[in-house]
Amino acid sequence: MARQPAGTRWPDAAYGMLGAPLAMAALPLFVQIPSYYASQVGVALAPLGWVLFAARLLDMLQDPLFGHVLDRTQSRQKAWMSLAALVLALAFVCLWHPPSQPGAAMVWLVAMLVLAYGAHSMLSIAYLSWGARLPDGGMRAVAWREGAGLAGVIVASVIPAAILAGAPALASTRLWWYCLLFVMLLALALLWLLRQAPPSASPSVTPSWRHGLQHLWSNRAFRALLLPYLLNALSAAIPATLALFFIDDQLQARSLAGAFLAAYFAAAALGLPLWSRLSQRLGPIACWRSAMLLAVAGFIGAALLGPGDRLAFLAVCLATGAALGADLLLPPVLLARVLPQGGSINTAFGIFTMLGKLALALAGVALSVLAALGYQPGQGATSALPLVYAVLPCALKLSAFLVLGHIRRRHDLT
Repeated sequence: MARQPAGTRWPDAAYGMLGAPLAMAALPLFVQIPSYYASQVGVALAPLGWVLFAARLLDMLQDPLFGHVLDRTQSRQKAWMSLAALVLALAFVCLWHPPSQPGAAMVWLVAMLVLAYGAHSMLSIAYLSWGARLPDGGMRAVAWREGAGLAGVIVASVIPAAILAGAPALASTRLWWYCLLFVMLLALALLWLLRQAPPSASPSVTPSWRHGLQHLWSNRAFRALLLPYLLNALSAAIPATLALFFIDDQLQARSLAGAFLAAYFAAAALGLPLWSRLSQRLGPIACWRSAMLLAVAGFIGAALLGPGDRLAFLAVCLATGAALGADLLLPPVLLARVLPQGGSINTAFGIFTMLGKLALALAGVALSVLAALGYQPGQGATSALPLVYAVLPCALKLSAFLVLGHIRRRHDLT
């Protein structure tokens, strides 16, 4: 048998592996950093919530612009990805090593978040649009991407938690080693993608910013997907922002935080092939709605938990984690289906990531809401924490479920 050319081996894996370091960066940015700066650095909870809101809001507003820049400079997309990866690596390292004084740490946090969010967005938009331009929306490549992403999230959930739970004198050195691991994985994955991933189709004509937005807005199916995507993203962003606070104070199980997060993301990884097969039988919308109901069942259980309910919370992590697999896999597939292979696909993904960032910005305000309700980190279980962590996401998830069902009937989408 003839030897397969090096450039064509494992093309879907070559594309998908960048998902791992991107996820390793995303988890600290959206889950661990708020808890780290509140509990370890000493930044006050209420201003921290507003800082997160402002930084994420600024990041959100950049995404459509980044998408348009990528649409207009297709020939330089690989260069943009390389530059974004460099900035992301530097900002990630700096986020874990802030000044010791809380006021200076707050300023440091704002600056590094702006850089990290912007670089992560640029790299992610280019990466997502690359996959969407593969034949049939790149279902196999997307599965590799999300599977690798979940592996990266598991690493990011376990290692920093173990470092911060260990000896304080060794934490700084160990965090440096962890940051070095991230930088190496990011560099290797990006190099593999740029050299061996399957090429994506490039549009023959790239519309202007105004015409690109008009083209997207005239697509009724694309427009209809925006609201359920935002509602679902918000339903996931709130518990993601509050997860470590819930584990520390509501369950009083800080030592198990890494294990809970690992179980959550492992369930998502294991669920990916199941959702992929189910989507082929039922269609992506019906499959996504089924996952939403599973997530609601899990969060209802979480609202009833208190100190010591560790096994019950593990079950919640497994149920909501399995549902997360569908949230990761199906929206990009749906987006690729409703968009023609035209010149605005980067802008479309920029709008979707903008909505995800809006959800994360609004989720940051949840910290200030909890502070207004009397919650303070380290003070133990309260009635406010389950309400914001679990009940509110259930209401948002059910709203997304209903809107998505209306869209399926009105636009004849499956």
